[in-house]
Amino acid sequence: IDPMVTLYHWDLPLMLQDKYGGWQNESLIDIFNEYATFCFQTFGDRVKYWITIHNPYVVAWHGYGTGIHAPGERGERATVYSVGHNLIKAHARVWHSYKKHFEPHQKGMMSIVLGSHWIEPNKSDDALDISKCQQSMERVLGWFAKPIHGDGDYPEELKNEFSFLPRFTEDEKNYIKGTADFFAFSFGPNNFKPPSTLPKLGQNLSLNLREVLNWIKLEYNSPRILIAENGWFTDSHVKTDDTTAIYMMKNFINKVLQAIKYDNVDVFGYTAWSLLDGFEWQHADNIRRGLFYVDLKSEKKERIPKSSALYYKEIIRENGFFPRESTPSLQAQFSCDFSWGITESVLKVESMASSPQFCDSSLYLWNITGDGLLHKVKGVKLKTRPAQCTDFVSIKKQLDLLGKMKVTHYRFALDWSLVLPNGDQSAVNRQVLRYYRCVISEALKLNIQSMVTLYYPTHAHLGLPGPLLQSGGWLNQTTAQAFEGYAALCFRELGDLVKLWITINEPNRLSDAYNKSSNDTYRAAHNLLLAHAMAWRTYDEHYRSFQRGKVSLSLHSDWAEPANPYLESHSKAANRFLQFEIGWFADPIFKTGDYPAAMREYISYKSRKGLSRSLLPSFTSKERQLVKGAADFYALNHFTTRFVIHEPQNGSQYEFDRDIQFLQDITCLSSPSRLAVVPWGVRKVLGWIKETYGDIDIYITANGIDDQSLDNDELRNYYLEKYLQEVLKGKYMIDPIKIKGYYAFKLTEEKSKPRFGFFTSDSKGKPSIKFYNSLIRNNGFPANYSACNPSHHEKQCSFCLFISQKKPFIFFACCLFSTLILLLTITLFHKRKRRKRFK
Repeated sequence: IDPMVTLYHWDLPLMLQDKYGGWQNESLIDIFNEYATFCFQTFGDRVKYWITIHNPYVVAWHGYGTGIHAPGERGERATVYSVGHNLIKAHARVWHSYKKHFEPHQKGMMSIVLGSHWIEPNKSDDALDISKCQQSMERVLGWFAKPIHGDGDYPEELKNEFSFLPRFTEDEKNYIKGTADFFAFSFGPNNFKPPSTLPKLGQNLSLNLREVLNWIKLEYNSPRILIAENGWFTDSHVKTDDTTAIYMMKNFINKVLQAIKYDNVDVFGYTAWSLLDGFEWQHADNIRRGLFYVDLKSEKKERIPKSSALYYKEIIRENGFFPRESTPSLQAQFSCDFSWGITESVLKVESMASSPQFCDSSLYLWNITGDGLLHKVKGVKLKTRPAQCTDFVSIKKQLDLLGKMKVTHYRFALDWSLVLPNGDQSAVNRQVLRYYRCVISEALKLNIQSMVTLYYPTHAHLGLPGPLLQSGGWLNQTTAQAFEGYAALCFRELGDLVKLWITINEPNRLSDAYNKSSNDTYRAAHNLLLAHAMAWRTYDEHYRSFQRGKVSLSLHSDWAEPANPYLESHSKAANRFLQFEIGWFADPIFKTGDYPAAMREYISYKSRKGLSRSLLPSFTSKERQLVKGAADFYALNHFTTRFVIHEPQNGSQYEFDRDIQFLQDITCLSSPSRLAVVPWGVRKVLGWIKETYGDIDIYITANGIDDQSLDNDELRNYYLEKYLQEVLKGKYMIDPIKIKGYYAFKLTEEKSKPRFGFFTSDSKGKPSIKFYNSLIRNNGFPANYSACNPSHHEKQCSFCLFISQKKPFIFFACCLFSTLILLLTITLFHKRKRRKRFK
């Protein structure tokens, strides 16, 4: 470990303060040089990095201006700048002394640590705001950096504004200029607190270390930079679980790495502040900044490593951020029967307008009065043909978008409130059903099969028929019975064309709608589970034997990682999130017929402690039999990975029962809606599902990212590539996962919503369509392109599809063929009869 020694870090001997007035007196320049010379003589043979003064801005401004730092004097502005003037000259004097007498044989380097904030303009395109930011940086960092690292003089902004600013002579400028072998930089809370003393000039403080490093590079001719002090703080009650400090450290070091890799900033070292908890000046021991926790109340003052110490150790060992969770990319394909799909939410009401072109029996004349309108001719009726799917204006547009996607499957949702306005079959909207049937059948003509979702609720729109909503919605068990009837109707009307059904989309997210109390949330969830199970049993008993489809429900299944991997409480919180989020619905169906034991036990534990009045509903033995096994595959919607911390909460709410909070990792690539892009999370959740629920078929029914760009949505391309790579790895693991299909989310985006769509709301395609096309065409990531040979099963399916599409033609051909055979038979019969007569 190389020592990096600071000569002065705010520890001026009291005698020098009392006798000379401290750094206000020029006499300290010679005294400081004598002290430095003694240190060089004593330690210089072992020290290769010297720092003369640590953060002179704090010494001058807060030591002699605001008085919040030692020596605690509240002086005039002129005194502050006089102190700064002496500090600069003292540094230069020591630098020259070392260079002349010690550097030739000790071979060391020397600098001064300069601290700074960073500030960004209110309006990035406003020249005045940008100018104010520049002024702010010059008043803090430029005050000391420009004389030492620049031309030997103060910034023009300071000289023009402050008449009392001391002036350097020309000799002094030349003497001070260049007195640093590298740029030593401090960035942390001392440079931001208290913010009222910083010259913000109405602009915004920022912790973007990458940007300030770029500023230094541009202002001072690309110097070599040492981060001589960097870190953050925690509150005094935090002991070793300093999770926030980990993420601040990760952010800072990641910004340094970005500056090096992408901006060619010459940073050669990083120093974390600090080793131990200590006395933090005006904050005393109310904040802590150490990597090691010090028990200040104990006799021995034990030093215990914090999470941040363990994390920093890992960064040092890896020399940065090594993606341990990831594995090399695979060059492989998915199976030939893999489903490549696209997901859409509920098809819109306005999409059902049909064209009157062939079904209106009236005759019209156009523009007979010069008004450019059609006028009906009274008393004239024309022959019409039966209604056809092409009458629906929107279907051709829908099919056109699907055709461009090159998918094999299309997932969309029906609108329950449209199909059955009263909630039951007392009023069935046949036109709506016909529209849905047309969408499915017309898609089949393009060899696109439909995965149909019966019910797609959202927090903003529950999607229930009015009467059911008025009677309590999912808090009323009759809604589950009504759903069973609705499902039966859809199976009967559409089931001959549909092989994959989703009953309910993301019922585990309906807690947002039923959040008055946790018991409301759990009651609604209970009825949703029963509704799904009844619908599945209906299909299984009455339709499966001849329709041969499969039915499940889609669960929102994001992965959870402990925000602090060094804390057991965070690991337990991550597992608890999975139990409350996924196991809540998956355990009853795929495992036990009951809610997860861990979920029941944790809720009971909180109730016994008086922290919650929550109570999970109980299944009757009949309900357990109904629910258990009521799914043919596992369908998941996955978008991101959540970083979870344990945080005890008091109250009877579903969110409080989990005792968790989410932490945003600002170093993660993320979308405009702050979805973290963590590709390995999808493989982890797939592995967890298999480990928890066995070797079942899995469909990823929604996966995607919002991307603001309309012309170059490369974030979506990156997301698709990386997430599908992880899905492929899950399929080819040592213990492979049975992944049957992948559905990208989503076909079209809605106005004023996050941009998840491959097409805009006005049907304009984005570049990511071509990328997804190539993934589908190659069936993954093959090393050498190899098309799948259609299996016997696929040929059979294609033949069946041809039969279903060409029924009228085939019937006519059969009739014609039968007629020809009959005529040929009659002709042969008569010829034989004539021969007999002739004989």
